[in-house]
Amino acid sequence: MNNLTATFRKLHTETQLLCLANAWDAGSARLIESLGAPAIATTSAGVSWALGYADGNVLPAHSLAVLAANIVRLIRVPLSVDFEAGFSNFPAVVGENIKLLLNAGVAGINIEDGRDSPDLLVAKIDQIKTSAAAHGTDLFVNVRTDVYLQGLVAEEKRLEETVVRGRRYRLAGADGFFVPGLTESGQVRTIAEEVCLPLNLMAWPGQSPADALHKLGVRRLSTGSAIPQVLWAHAEALAREFLALGRSEPLYETYMPHQGLQALFAGR
Repeated sequence: MNNLTATFRKLHTETQLLCLANAWDAGSARLIESLGAPAIATTSAGVSWALGYADGNVLPAHSLAVLAANIVRLIRVPLSVDFEAGFSNFPAVVGENIKLLLNAGVAGINIEDGRDSPDLLVAKIDQIKTSAAAHGTDLFVNVRTDVYLQGLVAEEKRLEETVVRGRRYRLAGADGFFVPGLTESGQVRTIAEEVCLPLNLMAWPGQSPADALHKLGVRRLSTGSAIPQVLWAHAEALAREFLALGRSEPLYETYMPHQGLQALFAGR
């Protein structure tokens, strides 16, 4: 078993919630690690935008693998990569795509159902697990369902549908279950208890505090694309003002010194 994967698995069983501030490139991964993060996870949207693609399963798998390898080169903690929907609707192709990330040295992935059928995701999970076994690599597969995030069924049916999908994904080999958009405490507890996988939620307006979530059975909380979205908005405002007025002062009001940034990467 890969030592980093074993470490990553253990982080889902600790007495406090695993909080993952999602990275979008190698530099942000190193910055987050330097703040004491026990693991790094990427955001698919943030990665796609940083590489010049729209979010939504269109990023070339090889581009993601190159990014993953660069992050692994920089950090010393486990890396989990958002694999979106595997970048193909064909499970066999997904099984080939995952080999690129296995070669890069990742400890885990996220893979999602989106608007595809659960049957398709089950087949993809099987191919991923088969590829990982053939590679001799233990891989933590965190499976995301978009039942809540995209409102895939009527509101009154979302809890039941999520539990049904979660159980299917667990039987297919999932190691964790990610339900972005889920916030109601009673439903959080029910899903954690009935799916019997480490439950991952996304930071969301109205989301309970970390300690309360852990008591409900949540084991992992992710920021998703929130941090890069804030930074994109800040960059837009700075660039807009500079282009319009040519003022230098706003550029130096809130920034990390060059020396501090250099120190993050020295010796890596």
